[in-house]
Amino acid sequence: MNNKRKNWFLRHKWLVIFLIAVVVVVCALHTTGKKVAAKKNYVTMDVTRGDISQTVTATGEIMPLNTVSVGSQVSGTIEEIFVDYNSTVKKGDKLLTIEPSVLQASVDEAKATLDSAVSQRNYAKNEYNRNKTLYKDGFIARSEMEQSQTQYEQSESSVIRAQSQYDKAVTNLGYATIISPVDGTVISRKVDKGQTVAASFQTPDLFEIAEDLTKMQIETAVSEADIGVIKQGQPVTFTVDAYSSQTFEGSVRQIRLSPTMTSNVVVYTVVIDVDNSDLKLMPGMTAFVTIVVNAAKDTWKATNSAFLLRNFNGIIDVSSEAINPTNHLAIQRNGEIILVPYTKGIATATETQIISDEIKQGDKIVVGYIGQESKSKKSGNNRGGMMGGPGGGPR
Repeated sequence: MNNKRKNWFLRHKWLVIFLIAVVVVVCALHTTGKKVAAKKNYVTMDVTRGDISQTVTATGEIMPLNTVSVGSQVSGTIEEIFVDYNSTVKKGDKLLTIEPSVLQASVDEAKATLDSAVSQRNYAKNEYNRNKTLYKDGFIARSEMEQSQTQYEQSESSVIRAQSQYDKAVTNLGYATIISPVDGTVISRKVDKGQTVAASFQTPDLFEIAEDLTKMQIETAVSEADIGVIKQGQPVTFTVDAYSSQTFEGSVRQIRLSPTMTSNVVVYTVVIDVDNSDLKLMPGMTAFVTIVVNAAKDTWKATNSAFLLRNFNGIIDVSSEAINPTNHLAIQRNGEIILVPYTKGIATATETQIISDEIKQGDKIVVGYIGQESKSKKSGNNRGGMMGGPGGGPR
């Protein structure tokens, strides 16, 4: 009998070896599967501590707070210019003079007309007084006396008219000397000596005077998508190409309600006050503005992708449907998974503030785990990967 068994094993030894190998492989796979199921490889993201700020960016032009255009109300040839670019002027300082001969001739003509009108008025007055006496004594008719009265009154009106023409001519002669209306700095001179100024239809601009260059403003355009978060008094930082390594500061002074259309986008003008005590900033510079809408210092935060978890299935059991990733975070702490309540705070393009009293240093946010089979795999579709429950993890 033993020989028969021996002969049978010899004839079927390869079959026996194959069966033994199959049993070993099945046992190994079964043991490995138990280990994977017992310990999951969670995908986590760090919770960090630091500053976070929500900002709106724009560009604008730096301009003086108040710029006065100085023009001429009379025509003529420029006789002399007393200031140049960057000249500092005081209110009442002489800027230029226009050749006054034509204007002086108008004054002389108006003066002669006035003198003639006064002379005629005096004659008419005397004539009227005489006729009143003669009429009283009965030597002339009433109509003759009334006629002299009318002539006197007309001559009085002629004097008033001639006086106004003379005053106008004198005033125009005064306009031949252009003076500064404010204290400030000449930032633009648009005429030269010998140039003819024609003020027949509109007042020509001669100078632009910036009233105070130590106080500047930026007029920047903010789109309608961002204008809702802009408020008066918000802090502003900006840079200019002339000082690329330096950051300047300002504050929002005004949000103008008048909209404009730029490249099919509705924008609103936001005016920003800037201190320019060191006179580094010049009119016309382009400012690259960052308006700080909201900010928090030394707060908990995480990258935005840490908040994409849809549910806690397969990560941790929850006791209520009200507990979900919108109000709780799955936190890995000391090798364990716990739920921590939280509220989202400031959100930027890359990170979000976490408002919670239960977050601790070293906590990690669980966003899923590696190895869970999806529903599609169980139904025959062989796809797997990082999952955060039946709906999958962050994508």
